[in-house]
Amino acid sequence: MDETKRNSLRHEVSTPYSLVALSHLLLLLLSPSKTKAAKSAKISLPGCPDSCGGVAIPYPFGIGLDCSMSEAFNVTCDATLNGKPTPYMTVRGLQILNISIPSGQARVNNLISYQCCNITTMKVEAFNKFVILEGTPYRFNHEKNKFVVIGCDIAATVFFWSGEDRVSEEAAGCISYCGRLEYLINGSCSGLGCCETSLPKGINGINVQFDESYNSWLYYFNHCGYAFLTEVDNEFEFDTRYITTDELTGKKRPVLLDWTVGNTTCDVARTNQSSFACKSKNSNCSSIAPGYLCNCIDGYEGNPYLEEGCQDIDECANQNSCSNRGNCHNTQGGYYCSCPFGWRHTRNNSRQCEFNVVPLAIGTCAAIVALSFLGISIYAILERRDLSKIKEKYFQQHGGWILLEKIKSNQEFGFTIFTKQQIEQATNNFDSANIIGHGGQGTIYKGTLRDHIAAIKKCNIVDENKKKEFGKEMLILSQINHKNIVRLLGCCLEVEVPMLVYEFIPNGTLFHRIHNKKQGSCISLATRLIIAQESAEALAYLHFSTSPPIFHGDVKSANILLDQNCTAKVSDFGASILAPTDEAQFVTFVQGTCGYLDPEYVQSHQLTDKSDVYSFGVVLLELLTRKPAIDFDAPEEERSLSSRFLCAMEVNKMHDLLDNEIKCEDDMEVIMKIAELAKECLNMKGEERPTMKEVAEELDRIRKLKRHPWGVEYNPEEIETLLDEGSHNIESEYSRYFNIDKEAEESIAVGR
Repeated sequence: MDETKRNSLRHEVSTPYSLVALSHLLLLLLSPSKTKAAKSAKISLPGCPDSCGGVAIPYPFGIGLDCSMSEAFNVTCDATLNGKPTPYMTVRGLQILNISIPSGQARVNNLISYQCCNITTMKVEAFNKFVILEGTPYRFNHEKNKFVVIGCDIAATVFFWSGEDRVSEEAAGCISYCGRLEYLINGSCSGLGCCETSLPKGINGINVQFDESYNSWLYYFNHCGYAFLTEVDNEFEFDTRYITTDELTGKKRPVLLDWTVGNTTCDVARTNQSSFACKSKNSNCSSIAPGYLCNCIDGYEGNPYLEEGCQDIDECANQNSCSNRGNCHNTQGGYYCSCPFGWRHTRNNSRQCEFNVVPLAIGTCAAIVALSFLGISIYAILERRDLSKIKEKYFQQHGGWILLEKIKSNQEFGFTIFTKQQIEQATNNFDSANIIGHGGQGTIYKGTLRDHIAAIKKCNIVDENKKKEFGKEMLILSQINHKNIVRLLGCCLEVEVPMLVYEFIPNGTLFHRIHNKKQGSCISLATRLIIAQESAEALAYLHFSTSPPIFHGDVKSANILLDQNCTAKVSDFGASILAPTDEAQFVTFVQGTCGYLDPEYVQSHQLTDKSDVYSFGVVLLELLTRKPAIDFDAPEEERSLSSRFLCAMEVNKMHDLLDNEIKCEDDMEVIMKIAELAKECLNMKGEERPTMKEVAEELDRIRKLKRHPWGVEYNPEEIETLLDEGSHNIESEYSRYFNIDKEAEESIAVGR
């Protein structure tokens, strides 16, 4: 690989640290920050008008459907009132006076309801302005509105609606008396000429009604009665002329409405980010039934319903932010005050400065701190450089450049080189809570890499002779593609002992399924046969379909995983080797698990494909007996399962070792064939053992025998021959070939 290309790849693997960048950072930290002006915040959607007649129309409100969040917030800008543009709520036609985003309130004008007696005709003329807010995001504010009745012997009641049927219920009301005109007092609304009352919570519609039993119209100086909602803080005062004139007829009073967006709580609304109204990243959400409101967080102002709506407040624009020689420094969401040289913050107020009698001491200390910080920073940089060099050394030592070049040249190469930091983050720094297994070669952790759950193996040791070839072996192992082999997704090479990343198989190991009888239910013989055959096919694939062939080296039930469908997946290639091309490549020390080790391998230190066959024979015994490969609690002569099995076969007592769950007279022929196959696998001489391909084929024949106990099989060519010969028994022969025994089929389905 040329040096230019290597430098390019090195840049992708490691991050350089620069002394120049550090010096720039120190200058930024030590120099006074400049006051920055807050950006002018947009309150409406792009391309939409933000006001009507001098009234600001902030989003979610908008003039036109394309400019508002929904029809309920649509505003009509009408110019028919005195020739001046006036905003109205489209859904209820209420004139808008102003809209408050922070408080979630809108001030609107509402007509005064009245009932007057025509002195000439003696007929009653009435006007009732009723407003129904049911089905809209608006409610009358019960704290900041009040109900007022004006007149002589006038009783009026305000009703509100609830539910889809708009059931009308009394909400509030009062009676206004007069007596004599001279009894009335300007500014007093205590019952003489004027009465008022508060509103209950949840008013979603108003309908004013006058009580005819009180409205006698006997006062010569009063012929009108009025009733209306009005804002408490809008300085409405009773005037006695309201009794003697019709001054209030046709007039409006401001009313305060509460509004919310949506119809769910904040937590529910956040689950759908596309419809969640709080768009600004500097906003928060408050649940207020029946919906929620958005507001800018402290230190920001603007419209939280727009993506860039909440802008930083420039607190330094206020001259009083810092006092007594303090220098104001604006920050995102806040500010701070600094004192000039020779001054310091007062003890109780960080925004005020006082003269410091020992500036030299402070300056000296500051210099020492700065130098110390610089020294620590330089030391940290050097340490990181050393660490980076060590990582690069390991990366190169394990053949990382070969792998990286392969990945760069082939975009479809499904293999990833992970950094040490990525692995540590995925396993929460190798937290023991994430351990899902211990192997002879290391510990296996559950981790999340790129939003996918993976099994990460942290190896304990690596053969020194294999270090240089590790990258090449990863290339070969990563291309293994078999349904019964756990896929190798990637590795980490920045450590002394490489870490391997496999696909995560959720259902545990065959060892756990066989030997943990408290959690493991009954395992049918059919299920055991399927697991055995799938595992054998996986090993046969490694031995005969990969180039060069791969010897697993640690075949055992703990290295056979089961997925959610109970499909077998051979895993853990920590002890695997590629088939050696000369004698110098054979391993120099024995790896594997006690109880499964090939005796011939222990003596010669030469791992072969027949070593895997021996270990697989022990797995077959586990499936038949549900006993561990080695039992240290048993007498010495009975510790090894393989030794006990071979002795039992010699004296024809195999039946005593079998698992009680599969002891069945109908299955004994199948069981004995499996036992004979296991015996062949456990032959002391490797050359006399069958190959894994032969083992897989034999297990396939045994499965067919299990499914067809009569032992007769036809292949499709034989059936075609029978058809050509015109056999009269072809229908029955066809049925014997294709009709699977129902009980056997059901047992296989249950086992899977």
